[in-house]
Amino acid sequence: MEPQAVQNRDDLFVWPWMGVLVNVPTEWKNGRHVGESGNRLKEKLSCFCPQKVIPLWNYRGHTGNAIVEFGKDWTAFNNALAFENHFESEGYGKLDWKAYKHRRPGMFGWVARSDDQKYPGPIGDYLHKNGDLKTIADVENEEARKTNKLVANLASQIEVKRRHVEELECKYNETTTSLDMIMEQKDQLLRAYNEEIHKMQQLARRHSQRIIDENQKLRSELESKMQNLDLRSKQLDELVARSESDRRNLEHEKEKNGVKTKHLKMATLVQQRADENVLKLVEKHKLEKQVALDKIIKLEQQLDAKQKLELEIKQLQGKLEVMKHMPGEEDSESKKRIDELSEELQDKYDEMDAMESLYHTLLIKERKSNDELQDARKKLIDGLQTITTGRANIGIKRMGELDLKSLAIACGRKLSKEDAEVTAAILCSKWEADIKKPEWHPFRVVMVNGKKRELISEDDAKLQTLREEYGEEVYSLVTKALLEVNEYNPHGRYAVPELWNYKEGRKATLKEALQHVLKQWRTHKRKR
Repeated sequence: MEPQAVQNRDDLFVWPWMGVLVNVPTEWKNGRHVGESGNRLKEKLSCFCPQKVIPLWNYRGHTGNAIVEFGKDWTAFNNALAFENHFESEGYGKLDWKAYKHRRPGMFGWVARSDDQKYPGPIGDYLHKNGDLKTIADVENEEARKTNKLVANLASQIEVKRRHVEELECKYNETTTSLDMIMEQKDQLLRAYNEEIHKMQQLARRHSQRIIDENQKLRSELESKMQNLDLRSKQLDELVARSESDRRNLEHEKEKNGVKTKHLKMATLVQQRADENVLKLVEKHKLEKQVALDKIIKLEQQLDAKQKLELEIKQLQGKLEVMKHMPGEEDSESKKRIDELSEELQDKYDEMDAMESLYHTLLIKERKSNDELQDARKKLIDGLQTITTGRANIGIKRMGELDLKSLAIACGRKLSKEDAEVTAAILCSKWEADIKKPEWHPFRVVMVNGKKRELISEDDAKLQTLREEYGEEVYSLVTKALLEVNEYNPHGRYAVPELWNYKEGRKATLKEALQHVLKQWRTHKRKR
C-alpha cells in the first residue's frame, strides 16, 4: 500500500507512526487527577484502527495528554493522517490547540512530528524514548532495501533448491543401481537355497529307501529260518515211526521247535509292525518336510513380493520427487504424468497396507501363542516352587536376590567363620534394601551392535566403596544382583522367580523344565 500524499515529504514524523491527544478530560479525585483509561480512549478512536492508546501520567496523576500508537506500515500511516485530518476538520487540530489552548473544551489531536518529540514535558519524553524521526523518503528507502534483500534471499534459496534437485537425481540413480544389485544377489541366494533343499530331499529319500531295504532283508531271513524249522519238524515226524524209544525225545524236540516257531512268528509280527511304523514315520517325515518347504517357499515369495513392492514404491517416489522439482513451467503432459505416477504410488501404498494388515494378523497370532507359553511358564514356576526340594539341575532362581551363602563364603576369605556370617547377613540386608530403591540407578548406556545396553557404572561412589572395603568377589555378587533386577524387574526393583538351569548357569527353556518334571514324576512313581 502506498502512503497518502502529504504537503511536505521532508517533514520529520515520529516512527513508528504515533498521534498526540491533548486536553483529555480529567477530574480531581482523592488528591490527584484522574481521566479515562487507554482502552476507553481506544474505543472512541476505533475508526482509525489504533494499536493502543497510552495516557500520560505524572506525580499529580493524569496529565490530560495521551499518545496514540498506529504501527509501522503504510496502512498505519494512512490511519494516522485520517486521525489528524478528522481533528483538523472539526477545528481541533494542532494549530487550533496553539490558538485556543485551555480556553476551549474537547480533545485536540494530530500526528506526532519532530517538534512534538523535542517539546519538553511528558509528551516529548515519551516520543523521544519510544520513537525515531523519519521522513517519508527514509521509510520508503528502508522498505526498498528490505525488499531488495528479500529478493536476493529468494534468489539464493532458488539456487539451493536447484542444487538439491540435482542431488536428489544423483541419489535416485545411485539408489536404483544399488537396489538392482541387491535384487540380483537375492535371486542368486534363492537359487542356491532351492538347490540345497533339493539335495536334502534326495538324501532323505535315499535314507528312507535304505531302511526299507534293510527291513526287507530281515523279513527274508526270518522266513528262511521258519522254513528250516518246518522242514526239521517234518523230519522229526518221520523219525517217530522208526523208533518208539526215541518218540519221547522227538516229542520234546517238537515242543521246543513249536516254542521257537511261536517266538519266531511273534518276532515276525513285531518286525511287520516295526516295518509299518517305519513306513508311517517316513511318510510323516516326508509330509512334514513338504509342509515346511511349502511354508519356506511361501515366506520367500511374500518376502520377495514385499521387497519388490518396496523397490517399486521407492522408484515411484524418486520419479515423482524429480518431476516435482523439474525447473521451468509444467505443461499438460508433465501434469498428466505426475498424476499417473501419484495414482500408481497410491495403489502401491494400498497394496503395502494390505500386506501390513496380513503381517499384523500373523503377529497377533504369534503374540497369542507367546502369551500362552508365558502363562504355561508362570504356572510351571508356581508348581516348581512348591515341589522342588534339594539342589537339582533345573529349578527356581530368584533373579535380583543376593545369595547369603555366597556372601558368607566371600567374607570368610578375610574374616573368621562367625564374623563372616554376621557380616554377610548385614551386607545382604543393606544391599537388598539399596537395590530396591528406584532413585539409585548405577548404570551407564552403551551401544552394542547398534542396540542400547545398560552396564554397571564403575564410577558409582557406593559400589567403589563396597569394592575397596570388601573386595572384588563381594562387589561381583552385588553387581550381578543389580544386573538381574535391572533385566527382569527394572520398575518394581524386587526379586522375581525364574526357571533356571543351574548346570549351565542360564535361564532354562520350557522344554528343559517339562523334561525335568516328567523325570521327577517317573522317579517318584517307581519309588511307590
